[in-house]
Amino acid sequence: MKAIDGYGSKGERQAGWRALRLRLAALLALALVAGCGGGSYGGGGTPASDFNSLPAGVQTVASRIEYDGLTDDLLTAGLGANGLASGTAPTTSTLPSAAELRRLAIYNNYRAIVDTTADGGYGTLYGPSVDANGVATGGQGKIAGGEYIAYLDDGTGQQNVTLMVQVPTSFDRSKACVITATSSGSRGVYGAISTGEWGLKHGCAVAYTDKGTGAAPHDLQNDTVPLIDGTRTTSAVAQKTAQFRANLSASNLAAFNAATPNRFAFKHAHSQRNPEKDWGRFTLSAIDFAFFVLNDRLGDTAADGRRLRTFKPQNTIVIASSISNGGAAALAAAEADTLGVIDGVAVSEPALEMPLNPNIGIQRGATPVFVFAKPLIDYTTYANLLQSCAALSSQLSGAPFQAAFVTSFGAIAANRCASLHAKRVLTHAVTADQADEALQLLRNYGWEPESNDLHASLAAFEVAPAVSVTFANALTRSSVADRLCGYSFAATTAAGDVVALPPTALSTMFATGNGVPPSAGVQLVNDLDPGGPRRDLLSSSPSTALADWNVDGALCLRDLVVGVSTSTTDAMRVGVDETRRNGNLHGKPAIIVHGRADALIPVNHSSRAYTALNKTVEPALSRLSYMEVTNAQHFDSFIGLPGVLPGYDTRYIPLHVYLFRALDAIYGNLASGTALPPSQVVRTIPRGGAPGFAPAITPANVPPFAIFPLASDSIKMSGNTLLVPD
Repeated sequence: MKAIDGYGSKGERQAGWRALRLRLAALLALALVAGCGGGSYGGGGTPASDFNSLPAGVQTVASRIEYDGLTDDLLTAGLGANGLASGTAPTTSTLPSAAELRRLAIYNNYRAIVDTTADGGYGTLYGPSVDANGVATGGQGKIAGGEYIAYLDDGTGQQNVTLMVQVPTSFDRSKACVITATSSGSRGVYGAISTGEWGLKHGCAVAYTDKGTGAAPHDLQNDTVPLIDGTRTTSAVAQKTAQFRANLSASNLAAFNAATPNRFAFKHAHSQRNPEKDWGRFTLSAIDFAFFVLNDRLGDTAADGRRLRTFKPQNTIVIASSISNGGAAALAAAEADTLGVIDGVAVSEPALEMPLNPNIGIQRGATPVFVFAKPLIDYTTYANLLQSCAALSSQLSGAPFQAAFVTSFGAIAANRCASLHAKRVLTHAVTADQADEALQLLRNYGWEPESNDLHASLAAFEVAPAVSVTFANALTRSSVADRLCGYSFAATTAAGDVVALPPTALSTMFATGNGVPPSAGVQLVNDLDPGGPRRDLLSSSPSTALADWNVDGALCLRDLVVGVSTSTTDAMRVGVDETRRNGNLHGKPAIIVHGRADALIPVNHSSRAYTALNKTVEPALSRLSYMEVTNAQHFDSFIGLPGVLPGYDTRYIPLHVYLFRALDAIYGNLASGTALPPSQVVRTIPRGGAPGFAPAITPANVPPFAIFPLASDSIKMSGNTLLVPD
């Protein structure tokens, strides 16, 4: 059985022991069936708790579909490795079916996370055609099995968190395992399909959840909503079966539409439930659902035909995993798991919220880090304020997309610099000096120098504004009708005017969107532009009358975090406090991998800080290893866009490789007692070459974790301070 601290001994984790325990549990249950009934038993002498049942909060299973691994499958939706790599997306009908939406969702979500170019490593280092042992097979990697989907809800229909479990036909009863794949970013339930790939290849059940986020919006103008499978209907028809609908009365909806037509509400931003506070709980519920599914499919049968709870945490390896926000959810689940359901954790680039006063320190080389452990809403609103101005710095000359940024957005960014000077955020009066100053302020606020080259491309893609607006709404529990800081979501013309979104774009947004506009034709809109609502990027600010990328909106968002006390800033502080993590993993073996160059989730605010916190909270029990990977950043998929973002290919390696190695290491530790690699800087080798034409990656570019890292690579603690080598 599992030890009380959440991980069993080496001998207990051998496959033979697990098979024996499964058989003994089944024999015991069957023996009880033959006994006498009565008391709190389910009939025939078997305790009611031994029968399989849906977990709390799940009323019914919405769908159970078997995929043959030929025409359709769990991992590639029938597209195969070649189909996922193709630049041509699967087609859909005018009113797409659930099956069409699923195929398109898997295609887009996989490609959003992974570089699917052969030169980047797809098909040789990772991808469906690379087997569980890391061997490139040249096949299509389709995986047969069953897929179950259900809602987790509190009875209101307002929560409706989507849970999904995939069980490959290769699942081995004697080596029972479950891997979580909570959605990354603000995506829907297929948002971590690239993490689920590891579990499916290893014969594990994969427990997914959208964690209360999702790509498909409530179309407020026409009052249509998405259902659990992504198809759409009217809010009146859907009622509590809607995947999401804004909490507006009929009169309030009508008034909102009259004042601001053609707007959309998104679940993460506008559910008014601050879903991040429950990401760990939702991940644990996905695990509970996975056990229900396993027992429903493969559990032993009692004499009356009911399924028994054959698979339990005591005889099944459970690893919490995912990337970005999904990785944060996995760690939150491990912290909340005081019963030992989760055995280990393997995550990549998690967005973690630290305690208010964590009592830790970070030092890189000989230099202390002075600003660290800030919440995501803090550093993203800071980036939102400064990043577009910093992108003009001559220090970034030659960085990916910097020249294109200057050409396309230079005038707007220069206006932002000037407005920041007028607002006394920047001290210099000349644009070039202002850009350098903005870049230095980002460095001073916790960004590593290796992040510099990423600021221009992230600014061009409006990453910080999108994240800031979404999280500000979510954390303050703002209604879509509040139009927090003057922002709304709508389709716009090329000139930035609000228009109706084409119906075909809305019908597929479950599969094409990421839940954080700008996305899939929906833009951020500045409703306070003096000339009328306009796309945020192209809008003017009321206080400056300049097209300065809406500096007023950016300052408003920033003030919600650091401004004077108001009802909204107070709500922000409450919301952030609800999401703070405690660092206690209860002695579970865990590996975090993070790219040193990450400009979206800087390592000082997340993984470095969390590692120091965990080592301080669990000085004797901690089994967390932190792998800081050089030449790695947040968006592997950007590496696969050499024609759009030349220079990513020459500079950055795929962090996805290291997530799978972390999963390999955690599984090896749990199943066979293999020692975990200690915390270290993993020094990779960029592909080099000409931007847009980097040579093909080789294993030499992505060296493995070292079991005995050099002293110059070892990450260690000194008191409460994490020491990270240069």
